[in-house]
Amino acid sequence: MAKKNGKAAKAAPTPKPPKLVAAAKPRKKSELFGILAEHVPGISKKHVAGMFEALGKVISVDLAKPSPDKPKVFVVPGMMKISAIHKPATKATQKPNPFKPGEMMTVKAKPARTVVKVRPLKALKEMV
Repeated sequence: MAKKNGKAAKAAPTPKPPKLVAAAKPRKKSELFGILAEHVPGISKKHVAGMFEALGKVISVDLAKPSPDKPKVFVVPGMMKISAIHKPATKATQKPNPFKPGEMMTVKAKPARTVVKVRPLKALKEMV
């Protein structure tokens, strides 16, 4: 550190971010990026947007093409667990009607699909 007049030079103090207040309605994307940029020193809204874009890409790669025997899982540490489960196609069948005993009903065929579920983790439940 350079000394001036016998005293060490001080770094400029970082301004304190504004206090967080609950939103009356859901926050818009730009609002969220702005708040995160204010609360993390040294990054801009562009950096926050890039981080969310990269996070989205990582999630899509980790959850892509789940197999029937092994579901895909992505964990956002301390927040949530996202899982993708492959459901195979089903054929149309006749089953007993639970509301009218003795009568059969037709169950429609369903195509193969991927079901995405988001479950909160303990830390997120405690925050709320």
